[in-house]
Amino acid sequence: MTGLMELDGPRHGAAPGTAKALVVLLHGLGADGHDLISLAPLLGQSLPDTAFVSPHAPFPCDMAPMGRQWFSLQDRDPAALLGGVRMAAPVLSAFLDTELERHGLGDDRLALVGFSQGTMMALFVALRRARASAALVGYSGALIGDEALPEEIACRPPVLLVHGESDEIVPVQALPAAMAALKANSVPVETEARPGLGHGIDERGLQLGTAFLARHLG
Repeated sequence: MTGLMELDGPRHGAAPGTAKALVVLLHGLGADGHDLISLAPLLGQSLPDTAFVSPHAPFPCDMAPMGRQWFSLQDRDPAALLGGVRMAAPVLSAFLDTELERHGLGDDRLALVGFSQGTMMALFVALRRARASAALVGYSGALIGDEALPEEIACRPPVLLVHGESDEIVPVQALPAAMAALKANSVPVETEARPGLGHGIDERGLQLGTAFLARHLG
């Protein structure tokens, strides 16, 4: 049963009992939690007393001999993508609950940082949780299930989306599409398209994300 899966991954920063905030880093297709935990020491310079965790996605990647995935991307039909996100969402949300309880924190001290497929997961889950997170930063991702959002949205955390204009994996057109849908649902959103950047995170994007997290978790 998918709902019984328990996620885990590498950690950095404050230990339970000392953390004043929790940042959960969500990796992209074919990677694992080790991919984004490398951002934690950089983010931590501006986020003292913060715990970081980067869970491994629940499924083996079906498009590579190694790595993990939140859901399959072999079928890019919107209905298939939405089905995949819906299947993985309860697993991620349960992990967030467990980690918050572990640190004795509420959702108002939680931030999600996603890359690519991790951004898709972060947006889907954060907007449907009972309580709003402090912040959500998404790199090179997309908003899945925007048509269902008016009926399903439960909270409106502040969102920052950053996307490379030369992204060859997730086209940059996903950025204005996500921004329009979020604004239509009264979600506070900031965006930046990065000239010349492909499917990745550049220094400017990291600076924007760090400042956004510090502002909302500070």
